[in-house]
Amino acid sequence: MRELEERIRQDGRVLSDGVLKVDGFITHQVDPFLMKKIGQRFGEIFAKENITKVVTIESSGIAPAIYTAEALGVPMIFARKAKSLTMTEELLSTDVYSFTKQVTSTISISRRFLDATDHVLIIDDFLANGMAAKGLTELCQQAGASVAGIGILIEKSFQNGREFLTDAGLPVVSLARIANLENGTITFLPADDQEVDGGQ
Repeated sequence: MRELEERIRQDGRVLSDGVLKVDGFITHQVDPFLMKKIGQRFGEIFAKENITKVVTIESSGIAPAIYTAEALGVPMIFARKAKSLTMTEELLSTDVYSFTKQVTSTISISRRFLDATDHVLIIDDFLANGMAAKGLTELCQQAGASVAGIGILIEKSFQNGREFLTDAGLPVVSLARIANLENGTITFLPADDQEVDGGQ
């Protein structure tokens, strides 16, 4: 998705060879117009997959996931990283390690919202080592739901997340793929959606 790549070039900040900061439009301050276009793009790509739920993890995945769900006409569920007092029903839970925060969190979804009839699209903001997407996949599997694919906004292709997920049989579609961040410069690979139909 060329518009996302252009925004990363314009407003993304390279903090190191492994860290890209996009807090001005995705992870802290959110650009709703860009998120809506991202959701519409994922909606186009997965339109024929008979998706019944869009699943993400709090908090940065919520904005693109809700617009994707709107585009597909289905509910969005986000996995919580902390159990609230009102989450008293039976939970689907697993542990996820965060590359950026260097911590492990237990994520949970209520069994009321996900079951064996569901065909799920997972949406996340970043793909680095694949742990968040793997954790969300595990929650879906606990419910007996199937996973149609994983939609990623920004993939750090120099890390092993894509290989980790595709080796597990999970299709990955990334709208922006970063080859490297060396010397403070962002270098892109062709995005998956460009390969699907010639680009957006």
